[in-house]
Amino acid sequence: MTQNRARTVFLLAHTGRPAAIRSAELVVKGLLLSGIGVRVLAAEAADLPLPDEVELVKEATAQCLDGCELLIVLGGDGTLLRGAEFARASGVPMLGVNLGRVGFLAEAERDDLDRVVHRVVTRAYEVEERMTVDVVVHKNGDIVHTDWALNEAAVQKVSAEKLLEVVLEIDGRPVTGFGCDGIVCATPTGSTAYAFSAGGPVVWPEVEALLMVPISAHALFAKPLVTSPDSVLAVEVQPDTPHGVLWCDGRRMVELPQGARVEVRRGAVPVRLARLHHASFTDRLVAKFALPVSGWRGAPQ
Repeated sequence: MTQNRARTVFLLAHTGRPAAIRSAELVVKGLLLSGIGVRVLAAEAADLPLPDEVELVKEATAQCLDGCELLIVLGGDGTLLRGAEFARASGVPMLGVNLGRVGFLAEAERDDLDRVVHRVVTRAYEVEERMTVDVVVHKNGDIVHTDWALNEAAVQKVSAEKLLEVVLEIDGRPVTGFGCDGIVCATPTGSTAYAFSAGGPVVWPEVEALLMVPISAHALFAKPLVTSPDSVLAVEVQPDTPHGVLWCDGRRMVELPQGARVEVRRGAVPVRLARLHHASFTDRLVAKFALPVSGWRGAPQ
């Protein structure tokens, strides 16, 4: 135990899920038995059966991860995206355990908790960086809002009965305009999230690119676009259309006035993810979506 006492792991859990509470108890117990300190938010600790050795922090800021080598997140996609906010702000790698439905950001499932603890204790994990996007909202030439996203920035209509009229622009040049329910500007990581539901392509995480995917566009040319990672994507909300909203990762929302311009570019700060194994993204895709692959014989020998 003494060899690991200087190590600390931060634990973030969806305490509204009974499965998360049970999982947190198992993870905390395993880490403490191995001499690794555990830190959690005080607001979550009230719902978790935690021993006295667990360190509690009151404020949910990037600084609450100071001195931590890893952020373990237990929950569904929403909790994992919440963890990504901590990971980006602090630079601490995030290790996600999926307790929800799909969980593409997760590295393990709830049945893998013993293996997760063992890999953390033995430092048997690698860290990879995932591209983010930086988002800037302009109005009459002034910057009125800035944000970021790991999965996507989505410009959407507010009124159910009226379309949002937009003009799309890439690298300072107009592409097309139409009425729609919205536009998703996504990273490769986000290609399996909202952009996928809107009909966008699945992009392998190691591919560096940006995606622009229309949502229910009333137009003949409204296809998903894949651009250079260095491109600047822009969505202009037309002055004669109802106002819209901007959602970043489905977690942070801001209203977009008529005439607003939303610019999306490659983020300056990535999110670091801890990886436990080298399973291909193809295998992950097949498993997450339960794709039918029976009958596959492989390449000719």
